[in-house]
Amino acid sequence: MNALPDDLAHDRHRPRYHFLPHANWMNDPNGLIHWQGYYHLFYQYNPHGPFHGTIHWGHARSADLCHWEHLPVALAPAPGDWDADGCWSGCAVNADGVPLLFYTGTSPQRQLLATGSPDLLHWQKHPEPLIATPPPDIDAGPHQDFRDPYIWRGDDGWYMVIGSQDVGKGGVILLYCSDDLLNWKYLHPLLRTSDVQNFPIWSGSMWECPNFFPLDESHVLMLSVWDQQVTYYPVAFTGDYAGQCFTPRRQSRVDWGGCFYAPQVLRDADNRALMWGWLWEQRARDAQLAAGWAGVMSLPRVLSLAPDGGLLQKPAPELAQLRLPAACAGVALDLTGASDALSAVHGEQLELWVEFDPLSAAEVGLDVCVAPDAVHGEHAEEFTRIAYDATRGVFYVDTTHASLSATAFHEIVTAPFTPQPGASVQLRVFVDHSVVEVFVDERVCFAVRSYPTHPDSLGLRPFARGGQPRFERLEVWELQEAI
Repeated sequence: MNALPDDLAHDRHRPRYHFLPHANWMNDPNGLIHWQGYYHLFYQYNPHGPFHGTIHWGHARSADLCHWEHLPVALAPAPGDWDADGCWSGCAVNADGVPLLFYTGTSPQRQLLATGSPDLLHWQKHPEPLIATPPPDIDAGPHQDFRDPYIWRGDDGWYMVIGSQDVGKGGVILLYCSDDLLNWKYLHPLLRTSDVQNFPIWSGSMWECPNFFPLDESHVLMLSVWDQQVTYYPVAFTGDYAGQCFTPRRQSRVDWGGCFYAPQVLRDADNRALMWGWLWEQRARDAQLAAGWAGVMSLPRVLSLAPDGGLLQKPAPELAQLRLPAACAGVALDLTGASDALSAVHGEQLELWVEFDPLSAAEVGLDVCVAPDAVHGEHAEEFTRIAYDATRGVFYVDTTHASLSATAFHEIVTAPFTPQPGASVQLRVFVDHSVVEVFVDERVCFAVRSYPTHPDSLGLRPFARGGQPRFERLEVWELQEAI
């Protein structure tokens, strides 16, 4: 593909190994499919600017989950079509060798189909909607919130879930079945808000972008929480599926950061459950317009379940191919030793693997994107903090000091966390310019955005409060560009 324009190529906040289009707007991952040796990623895309509108399906592929080739737009809205106001989110299906895209057209929202060429570069839209309206017993609201089909093949045919709301009753996931992928029969709600009222995480008034898939010995229903035109966060329900009914047993936040949304899951040739999510910008709209781009895709995450049914996530191991020789490698270090080991490490494209035992420390963690005059000091004008607070029983990421820019959003995001008995805490961090992704013991994940203003806010710094921790492992790599 063509090289980036100079203004984008030299934009210090633009990621270099997370996927994003050359310019303009991107949101949800769509149509994930492993096809003829490539991972194909479709995504919500506006070719006309860095703002939501006139949504198309962008398209890229990768042979290794790291290096992506941009491909032509797959779906575009057209005047007079069922999707004239936008080609919204959906999924891809391999129908015995025939590639199909199922998606939501607007407005109003209805479920549509396109059939692809063998190389997935050309798509023919089906002439009529597959499902034109919500079921009559569901009040989807004045805008007919009824979207984002996700399809799988069961033992007795094809199944589809669609995200919706039932006004006054909360979110609902609708279940359909089909023998031929063209004619769909509504069955019943797979899950309603009333089914999960005893779970602690708030679930809004409407559920979108559902995924439903087996994982280990259970099933997972993943959905994204929406309320009053505001997107919040994705939630995963783990439970049992039998007789076309789902019984949730556990609820998990998929990501505790402030910008991860609308994840989609793909089964690859090795039967791994791989997940991507949309990382939205955390800066003012004017800053997005000035930059000329908005939205980034998360790193691919491999999913599994803990013995207690909790969702586990780890970075895809293929990402290790981006590593340059280790810039830092230490074991069994106290705070001073860790600080000395990190003092010479700087960068905007980094992977960190840290294992620590808090011992007597009330708080222990790591600062990234640190201004150089503060690497050895107590205070920095700019830094992003990633830490465990034993007093409160939480892990947190703090971006309140990440940027001096008035356009950058600042927040502290926290997740309940207790270290595993007798084990060190494993912390894996990926810094990619304005993106910071954090994996804690594979049990808690954060994705946040950080927009330093100093060109040399590139340092790393360990810290502790109220005691002396031990850093069992401290390893850092600079990562190559991949996009």
